[in-house]
Amino acid sequence: MHQTLLPFEAVPAEVSLLRRAAVAQLDRWGMPAAADEAELLVTELATNVVKHVGEGASATLIIELRGERLRLEVHDKSRVLPSPNTADCYSECGRGLHLLVALAVDWGTVLTATGKAVWCEISINPGQACRGLERAVEALEGYRGSSREARLRGSGRHIGLEESAVELIADLLHWTAARGLDPDDILDRAQMHYEAEADAA
Repeated sequence: MHQTLLPFEAVPAEVSLLRRAAVAQLDRWGMPAAADEAELLVTELATNVVKHVGEGASATLIIELRGERLRLEVHDKSRVLPSPNTADCYSECGRGLHLLVALAVDWGTVLTATGKAVWCEISINPGQACRGLERAVEALEGYRGSSREARLRGSGRHIGLEESAVELIADLLHWTAARGLDPDDILDRAQMHYEAEADAA
């Protein structure tokens, strides 16, 4: 299970930053395909804190990857539990909890020692974690020229992609060095990114 905690202050400007931080975390976990839906739900969860707990309130977003589900959970210091039946309470933004009900496979609220948590879960397609592999194949197939790759089939295609991978990595290291960056640092960062995605898969 992967988990990250993102504390935030309940003000409109922080909601935008929180949304971007959540999308960046999903990208690090190798799940960019889940970003659009998660971004929308994070916005609603955080906006509801601004509107119904109060501007400036302290809150925390917890993002957890649980098997084939992504859980988004916002903790705040209010002990008033929201309900989708109280539509008037959430009608100002026009969506509120009704959006959670519509998009999430499950959702709920729970009282905590310091207030409450509102959570929702969305389904993650197991294939989403393989998007990095798909992008790599697409890049490598186009890197050495489509005409050359079109002639390669079977094991020949596999060897051609390996050669393209080596040349692409070498060219990228030349590019980073030419811009004053440390190629070793870039390789270390790429390795960490790869390991995080592999662990999440």
